[in-house]
Amino acid sequence: MSNDRKKEGELLREKLMYKPKNGYARLNGEDKLRIHEYCEGYKDFVNAGKTERACVKLAVDAARKRGFVEFKRGMKLKAGDRIYQVNRGKSAVFAVIGSARLDDGINIAAAHIDAPHIDIKQNPMYEENGQCLLKTHYYGGIKKYQWPAIPLALHGVVATKNGKTIELSIGEGNNDPVFTITDLLPHLGKEQMAKSLADSFPGESLNVLVGSEPYIEEKLGKDNVKLNILKLLNDRYGMTEEDFLSAELSIVPAFPARDVGLDKSLIGAFGHDDRVCAYPALTALFDCVNPEVTAVCALADKEEIGSEGVSGMKSKYFDTFVEDMCESLGTTLRECYEKSCCLSADVLAGMDPNFPDVLDKRNAAYINCGMSLCKYTGARGKSGASDAAAELVARMRRIFDESGVIWQMGALGKVDQGGGGTVAMFMAQRNIDTIDAGVPVLSMHSPFEVVSKLDVYMTYKAIYAFYNEKK
Repeated sequence: MSNDRKKEGELLREKLMYKPKNGYARLNGEDKLRIHEYCEGYKDFVNAGKTERACVKLAVDAARKRGFVEFKRGMKLKAGDRIYQVNRGKSAVFAVIGSARLDDGINIAAAHIDAPHIDIKQNPMYEENGQCLLKTHYYGGIKKYQWPAIPLALHGVVATKNGKTIELSIGEGNNDPVFTITDLLPHLGKEQMAKSLADSFPGESLNVLVGSEPYIEEKLGKDNVKLNILKLLNDRYGMTEEDFLSAELSIVPAFPARDVGLDKSLIGAFGHDDRVCAYPALTALFDCVNPEVTAVCALADKEEIGSEGVSGMKSKYFDTFVEDMCESLGTTLRECYEKSCCLSADVLAGMDPNFPDVLDKRNAAYINCGMSLCKYTGARGKSGASDAAAELVARMRRIFDESGVIWQMGALGKVDQGGGGTVAMFMAQRNIDTIDAGVPVLSMHSPFEVVSKLDVYMTYKAIYAFYNEKK
């Protein structure tokens, strides 16, 4: 074959064939400098934001420092205004008002800030065999066997009858005690190990060890260890056992986010799903200055259990926020939604070389190939998916390519393997064009998930480009 013929074939291949490339081969100099710097900020966020309430507080504190003010019904708005609203302390919406009218639509990035964890039951504390434990109920899709025998922290709030709300955070400081769920030693675990992974650790066995020293100011008797633990809680927080009835307390891993790999190219942490998308959605909005289209960041709760309740994406709180904006700016919610667009910013399963059989290698998301667009999620026959239109996918391709975003197309897994959902279907039900987009994750829903720093930064860059789209 002649050199000219070979060159022609190479040019034709480059022009016509599609093959995702490793992002590091495509980085520009500025992005190389920004990736690690940006991810240090993300690690601080995911370390401090181990509950929904903590994430909202962090987000609001950061927003106020950047000129955002609390939006109240009837407030007059104009282009350039930066506003936010908190919903019951567990979800929040932030917006930068654009120069275009709201009946031209808004651009929304919607992420969730809840993560699979373990909740404390309402009547949790008991003593048995000289040990004090807490009964639990796991939240979201976890593999129960991953949670015993690791250091755990206790986070949350206790609401007392007198109207006081007590914040708890135990297990994160260097001098803090941690907690744990004990496991059976292998020498006596023959029957346990003969069971399936799903059955080897029943949910009712996820009991958290919180102490063993009895209260010794009186004759040793029943529940003296429990009494001593309650005294410690009362001395420190002023709470009684009855206050557990009106508490929201969660058990989460006690370890911080860490760089993974000799090259420090990855981050391991609890809660990447979905705080690794919430942080880019929020910080991209912070960096918006005078966008044409009004840019909105929604941080939702309860996605891991179906977006239910007053703080989930099914709730009307989001509609109320947007409707109040519309009334302030002279349009209707219906007209606004008709031309709006949403990135459902949620994670996707990354191709894992240890488990390649569950993913379609031609359609999977790969670590270090950038932010992943996902046309549909759902289970098996696309059940529970919003399934973005071809025109919307093309629109995102144009936005990202024009902005130098490294991105890829991904799918959750093989067709009959299983599946999952996001907030996309609930945004689409509002008559908003919606597509999933986010960071590929390894070990998703585990206590120590892993993501690529490059992918985290490119998700920020993609959402920033989307917020700043020109009509």
